Amino acid sequence: MGKIYSLSVSSEKGVRKENVDSVEILKNHGIQGDAHAGGWHRQVSFLAVESIEKMKNLGLDVKSGDFAENITTEGIDLCKLPVGSILESGKVRFVISQKGKICHNRCAIYFQAGDCIMPREGIFAEVLSSGTLQVNDQISVLPKKGLSVGIITLSDKGSRGERIDETAPALEHLLRQSFETSFIRKTLIADEASQLKSHLEDFCDTQEFDLILTNGSTGLSPRDIAPEATLEVIEKRLPGFEEAMRMESFKKTPHALISRAVCGCRKNSLIINLPGSPKGAVENFNVLISTIEHAISKLQGDKTDCAES
Repeated sequence: MGKIYSLSVSSEKGVRKENVDSVEILKNHGIQGDAHAGGWHRQVSFLAVESIEKMKNLGLDVKSGDFAENITTEGIDLCKLPVGSILESGKVRFVISQKGKICHNRCAIYFQAGDCIMPREGIFAEVLSSGTLQVNDQISVLPKKGLSVGIITLSDKGSRGERIDETAPALEHLLRQSFETSFIRKTLIADEASQLKSHLEDFCDTQEFDLILTNGSTGLSPRDIAPEATLEVIEKRLPGFEEAMRMESFKKTPHALISRAVCGCRKNSLIINLPGSPKGAVENFNVLISTIEHAISKLQGDKTDCAES
């Protein structure tokens, strides 16, 4: 059990936030009046006051809100919370959606404070239920239940806004029907190997998703790069998964044989390449559904004999 040390809001992004005594939290949105609220996965940001104290000890003149965090906590080791964990204060519930962040450019906060700790020790959340929060309210952690999943759609046209991504929503629907899920994050990027490699490394190493599904970019065209990027990232390959998907698809079309989809794992994360079409992605993933939880359990250290589990 911890407490809310401070609450901070701002009307624009990339600046220090002002401390306030209370805030209104809106479901699926964030803090009323805050620039970071909206229909995305980083609706509310958290930082531990213990992290700020470390910055003070290094000689920085900083306080709560200076790193653009909304909620500063005390008594909770935020960095150790897995994606999918629940933070609860009164009627308000948050689900942790991201750990840290990648800053491609140094913002005003970095230059004003002399450093920015949010990329290393901040976390982000989506709002599950509305309510009012006040400074000194108690806040508790509820454990993650179910699989945390990252879905990465590869599409040049989609990344330019020229095509609506229908595959990720179809996979999300199938996942929620098939498993208990703690959090599902959807990301759309261009068919760029460096981008996919960076996302896979972040999703495995920092976000620690249990399952990562990519869709698209698995064929033979010059821009199809998912297999190569995935091979650079994985530590163990799962050829049985790959063969099963291709053989099942081959029952419907001979073109399935040109799929180069790769499956494997990195650390505690299972990675699966799927086709780009909603129908193909769902059909391929359906082939593996009965094996997913067992595979992840083994990957993450379950020592039960396979013949008994």
